[in-house]
Amino acid sequence: MITNIASEATGMTSNAFLVAGPPGVRTPATDDDGDAGRRVLVDTGANFDAPAAVREHVDDLDAVVLTHTHPDHVGTLPALREAFDVATWGYDTSHDAVDREIPDGGTTRLGTGTFEALHTPGHKDDHLCLFDRDSGVLFAGDLVFANGAFGRTDLAEGDRDLLVDSVDRLREWVGDDVTAIHTGHGRSIVDGPAESLELSARAARMR
Repeated sequence: MITNIASEATGMTSNAFLVAGPPGVRTPATDDDGDAGRRVLVDTGANFDAPAAVREHVDDLDAVVLTHTHPDHVGTLPALREAFDVATWGYDTSHDAVDREIPDGGTTRLGTGTFEALHTPGHKDDHLCLFDRDSGVLFAGDLVFANGAFGRTDLAEGDRDLLVDSVDRLREWVGDDVTAIHTGHGRSIVDGPAESLELSARAARMR
């Protein structure tokens, strides 16, 4: 189960995806006992009551995983740490928001799925994408969005050439196995996700 707990938030926020149980939209659940696996929030969002939103679905959190550390993606982290005494995983442990490292090529458990990490700078230096090859589910953060959109490169640490390279590597990495893309803002991409990545790659090259 993947739920965007920030979907009803009215302030400036990223999406915040709670993963509990099998993540796939392609592979049916294999657990007969309703095991939620590792209950993880992918990005925390900002400017809303994230602990209360989490508790609408589960009674506790096992971890927070960050695609990157822009304020709109980590704004509710202090409240989540206080409420759940939870550790945070991300690419750069020198940042106050990251307790434990997920390196490029590392893996992390979300729900009952095992997600591989790809370091994808260009929007921000510490940006990660996370992909579960069994289900085809991708968390893309702010690298790409629906309708061929892509992350901003006019902020600190933004670099258009790096972003283009990251999108290209992401496309090659997931290939045609991607079945759903959960993005940092806007709607998730469940129809033609591979084609959407292709559109983002083309658009990012335009100046």
